[in-house]
Amino acid sequence: MLDIYKRHSKECPHREDRHHRRCDCVYWINGTLEGTFRRESLKTRSFERATALVREIEDGKNTRRTTVKEATTSFLDDAKARGLRESSLYKYDLLFRRLKAYAESEGLRHISDLDIEALRRWRATWTHKNFAAKVTTANLRAFMRFCQESGRLKVNPAKLLRSPEVTSHPVEPFTDAEMESVFKACDSYKTLKSSPLPIKAFVLLLRWSGLRITDAVTLERSRLTGDRLFLYTAKTGTPVHLPLPPDVVAALGAIPNTSKYFFWSGNGKVATRRGNFEVALRRLFKSAAVKGHAHKFRHTMATALLSKGVPVERVSILLGHSSPRTTIQHYSSWIQARQEQVESDVRSTWI
Repeated sequence: MLDIYKRHSKECPHREDRHHRRCDCVYWINGTLEGTFRRESLKTRSFERATALVREIEDGKNTRRTTVKEATTSFLDDAKARGLRESSLYKYDLLFRRLKAYAESEGLRHISDLDIEALRRWRATWTHKNFAAKVTTANLRAFMRFCQESGRLKVNPAKLLRSPEVTSHPVEPFTDAEMESVFKACDSYKTLKSSPLPIKAFVLLLRWSGLRITDAVTLERSRLTGDRLFLYTAKTGTPVHLPLPPDVVAALGAIPNTSKYFFWSGNGKVATRRGNFEVALRRLFKSAAVKGHAHKFRHTMATALLSKGVPVERVSILLGHSSPRTTIQHYSSWIQARQEQVESDVRSTWI
C-alpha cells in the first residue's frame, strides 16, 4: 500500500502535518509495492493528479523508473567500454558525484526527476566558472543524451540548458628572462635519489615541442628519429613531425634507456607520474621565482611561432588543435599577420 503525503518546504507553516493539502508543496509516496519499498516524489502539487499517479503505479501502468545512481553507473560502464581516456573518466566521475549529492539533497531519486528547472537550480550552486563550467555543461548534456538514447528519458532536458558565459583571459607565455631563470633553476634542482626526475630534459621538451604534460610524460623513444620528433597527441590524434634543437635531443638522449618511454616506466598510472612532474615543476618555478605551470611552455612555443609570422594553420597543426579556430581563439593577439592587417586597415583611413 502506497501512502500519499506532502513533503513540505522549510518555509511551509504546515510542516508538522504531512497530509495538509492547502499549500503549494509537492506530493510524495511512501510504502511497499510488490515487495519493493518506494519513496519518491510524484512531482505534482495536485492531490487529484497524485492520486491518479498512484493508481497507475499500483496497476502496473507506471513502469519502474531508472534511478540517478543506476543511470550514472551505466554511463561510466559504457564510457570505459568505448575506451575514453582516464582524464575524461575522472571528469565524468566527478560530475556524477556532485550530481548525486545534489539529487539526494533535493529528494530527486530518479533520472526523470531531473527536469530543466532542477538542472538550472543545480547549476546555480556551481562554484566553478568560465571554461570549467562550460565543460561541465557539455558533459552533462552528453550524459542526459545517453539517458534519452537508452530509453531512460523521453526528452533530454539538458538541451535547454544554455552554456555559461566564458571570460577569456589573454594568454601569457614565459618571457625570455623567465625562461632563462627556469633553465638556471634546472641546473641546481635536486630530486629524490630514490626516484630521480630528468627535470631539465622534461622542461626542454615542453618548451620546444609544445606537448601537453600528459603527452610529454608518455612520450615513447621510438617517436624520436635523429632530431625529428613524431608527434601524435592523445587529445586529437593529429600526426606531425617536429624538429628539435640539438640541446633538447642531447638531453633526451642522456636519459637512461630503461623503458620504451622517456619519462615513464610504463608501470602504474599515468596520472601518478604526471602528478610527480607537476609537483617538481611547482618546486622549480618557486626556486626560479617565476609564476607558471606546465601549459605555459605550450603557450610560449605557440606565441613564439605566431609572433615570427608562422601561419596560424601551421601552428594549429603543431599544437594538435582540431581546427585553426581553436588556435585563433586562444592566441589571436599574438598573430602577427592579423595585427599587421589591422594596422594597415587603420592607416588606410588616414588618406
